[in-house]
Amino acid sequence: MKREFAPSRLDVIGFAEESASLSGTDPVASYERLSAELAGAEPGDHVAWTAIGENRTGSDGAPVAWLHLHVETTLPFVCQRCLTAVPLALTVDRWFRFASDEEAAAVEDEEADEDVLVAARDFDLKGLIEDELLMEIPVTPRHDVCPEPVQLFAVDPDFEEASAARPNPFAVLGTLKPRK
Repeated sequence: MKREFAPSRLDVIGFAEESASLSGTDPVASYERLSAELAGAEPGDHVAWTAIGENRTGSDGAPVAWLHLHVETTLPFVCQRCLTAVPLALTVDRWFRFASDEEAAAVEDEEADEDVLVAARDFDLKGLIEDELLMEIPVTPRHDVCPEPVQLFAVDPDFEEASAARPNPFAVLGTLKPRK
């Protein structure tokens, strides 16, 4: 009998033991922190993901739980050059290894190439998906070529005219200075 696994409360040890897999397509709105970074999500925007569990033999011969996570989405961010929406494809394709406790995970994570997380019976897979997508966002999202010409300077002719018409406030000080 196959066990049912829920992404919001995933038993990662059991998931890996059964070499189980989960997949889904979630609306972007269900990822609150990710939604806050967007230029304005459309109702059709979604996040497609797949998680696969696997047991591998560890260095001590005991089974070690692993999880492969693959996530794909295209979301609108604010272009930092022209300040219009720029759709960016985000992809996560990563393996995670699980350790028995926080201390072991911290030690092993320093030495490992893969990410090491703490195994739990109520692991939040959706939280991991959101964290990984947030880390994939570029520091400065921008178009390769902006759709509108970018104004890289600020010149206001009215401002220049107003400055020329006004007397220099320091000119009065010059008249107070005694002549030699």
